[in-house]
Amino acid sequence: MWRVLAVSVFGLSLVCNSAALTAAGPSEQQTASEVDRLILEALAEHGQQPSPITSDEDFLRRVSLDLAGDIPSPEEVTLFGLNPDPAKRAKVINQLLASDAYAEIWASYWKDVVLLRATEQRARLGQRAFEGWLTEQFRNNRSWADITRELITATGSVQEDGQTGLMFAHTGDPQELTAEISRIFLGIQMSCANCHDHPTDKWKREQFHQLAAYLPRVSVRREDPQDPRSFMIASNNQDRTRGQAADPDRIFQFMDRNRDGKLSKAEAQGPLAQRFDQIVERTDANKDGMISLEEFKSVQPPANQPGRGSAEYYMPDLNDPASKGTLMQPVFFISEVRGPRLKSGADDLERRNALATYITAKTNPWFARAFVNRIWSEMLGEGFYMPIDDMGPERSAQMENVLDVLAHGFAATDYNIQWLFRTIALTQAYQREIRAVDVTAEHSAFAAAAPTRLRSDQIYHAMQEVLGVSATTPGRFGGGMMAARLGGDPARAAFSELFGFDPSTPQEDLLGNVPQALFMMNSPQLNNALSSRGGTRLSRILQKYSDDQDAVNELYLLVLSREPTDKELQLCQTYIKESSTRGEAFEDLMWSLLNSTEFLSKR
Repeated sequence: MWRVLAVSVFGLSLVCNSAALTAAGPSEQQTASEVDRLILEALAEHGQQPSPITSDEDFLRRVSLDLAGDIPSPEEVTLFGLNPDPAKRAKVINQLLASDAYAEIWASYWKDVVLLRATEQRARLGQRAFEGWLTEQFRNNRSWADITRELITATGSVQEDGQTGLMFAHTGDPQELTAEISRIFLGIQMSCANCHDHPTDKWKREQFHQLAAYLPRVSVRREDPQDPRSFMIASNNQDRTRGQAADPDRIFQFMDRNRDGKLSKAEAQGPLAQRFDQIVERTDANKDGMISLEEFKSVQPPANQPGRGSAEYYMPDLNDPASKGTLMQPVFFISEVRGPRLKSGADDLERRNALATYITAKTNPWFARAFVNRIWSEMLGEGFYMPIDDMGPERSAQMENVLDVLAHGFAATDYNIQWLFRTIALTQAYQREIRAVDVTAEHSAFAAAAPTRLRSDQIYHAMQEVLGVSATTPGRFGGGMMAARLGGDPARAAFSELFGFDPSTPQEDLLGNVPQALFMMNSPQLNNALSSRGGTRLSRILQKYSDDQDAVNELYLLVLSREPTDKELQLCQTYIKESSTRGEAFEDLMWSLLNSTEFLSKR
């Protein structure tokens, strides 16, 4: 993970990202202090007492999981606790943000945000490139505005140009992309406005389709005709007259296989097959259930064809789905936001760049608020708005003044991602102990740390650390053919399929399942790694520590990043004495700790 920590926490080394420290805007520590002041005022006003600051060992595990997706080693936990430096927490935050692990775990997070709601079943073909591109963005501390713009305006090969991940995840479908762009980058749910005016928000159906009008010319094409898995995202500007240039006589003749001058439903292909019944209902004058050449020529082609690109965008007519619909011009739905006015006939990239400008504009408060709300929720276990991707002017945020302070600071730094992570991690709110609070009480939010379920990659990396295995260790946690074809670490991909979940899901909706429990209890690879023989991590602990109490302490530090309580130590020692062999007893203890809720959670 970040093995130079043992040196850096004693002040001999401090690695920081210079871009994060030199960016304009308020300082992280000042902003963190202001956040804490506002939270404490709100809690005091309603008689709520905050939880005390957590121990060094719990803080180190928590921040390591959040910023690097891994747990610290027993040596790192011990050295961190012994370090007298009052600035050691700030230093370890900087150390983690400078690590490759930080870039990788947050690339994994955003990969899941985008791809776990993909409507394109082949989206995983571009997963490796997408995650690799995201990793580079976080490693270089690219502005969230720049990342957003590249995702919205992307073109290129889906297996080489990772920024195409969002466009390919929805086959360039303007309606799906409109809903996801609004949800991901603004925290606003607009998908229901696709079909009707929003029942609880001010957004109207017309505004949804005006937003979709920025995106009709996105085209998803086969890059190599000989490779069925090669696709590219293209701007469909050159195809504006494709519909007019098509020869209906030739198309009709191609489909009319029996040459009877009529098309049956069995002969129809492509979009015609999908709309056949609707077209027959509208055009079949002689009621023979078939389409003649003249009837075929009278049919308007579908206005919005996902993945194929269209010259213009049409809002579907719900009363007449077979019709072309109403021509829509691009208009951004948040009227307060200032942005470019598109010229008539603007091409695809002009439209998408204009949309990206509106989305990322400093006058658009929802862009900064959506990102801050999401990251705060991920790190503290609850957000200012919940669910995190359902914000909006008709919703109420808890402690909205705190959200405003963070959002204004984030925007003032030109959306510096590391600035936000550093600021949140420095707050007392983030560093508090877990404590049972009355969640029904008003203003109980952020009085204590909230335990959260670990994401699949966090569990996977933690298990690698605990068991002393790496991505190159044969037979570590299994794998699969699909994972192997996608490249990268097949075991990690298979593990993600089992333990993965949409990061936008509220914590209270996340539940373990039977397959996950069976894997943790019965996996042959896991059980082999838990053996007390054969050079495993456990066997080395037992060889190093002949005293059972020392071995139990080391085991707890390894798995849970803390020493056992007196009661836990007593229970363990009793169990060891009652077991047939020392090795079997410690195998059972390590298995129990790995299967504990504490190991699978962030505390």
